[in-house]
Amino acid sequence: MSSAEAEYVSLSACCAQVLWMRTQLTDYGFYFDKIPMYCDSKAAITISCNPVQHSRTKHINVRYHFIKENVEKGIVELFFVGTEYQLADLFTKALPVERFQYLVRRLGMRCLTLAELKALANEFA
Repeated sequence: MSSAEAEYVSLSACCAQVLWMRTQLTDYGFYFDKIPMYCDSKAAITISCNPVQHSRTKHINVRYHFIKENVEKGIVELFFVGTEYQLADLFTKALPVERFQYLVRRLGMRCLTLAELKALANEFA
């Protein structure tokens, strides 16, 4: 499986999860028109947005074309995000300390030092 195919399969799985969350939020009165999804693979986005089945993608299992159907229906909208802004790298790659700390801050979190962790542990013990 190529990296584009792997990204496409992951995009489809993500779409299924996002649509499930959308259903749950709709039950609570939150409504969404188009759901933006971000992907760092232009090839996967191209496969998802192309309604024509090509010989290069026909071997991909039918269940993974779920994303393509939702893009065609306008339920999901795909956007390319460059590697420098890919927050998911924090959870999927070994990163240098500076990059890790940058992504943690972008998520609105913070890195605690060992001393801060010990102080918190003592505070709540």
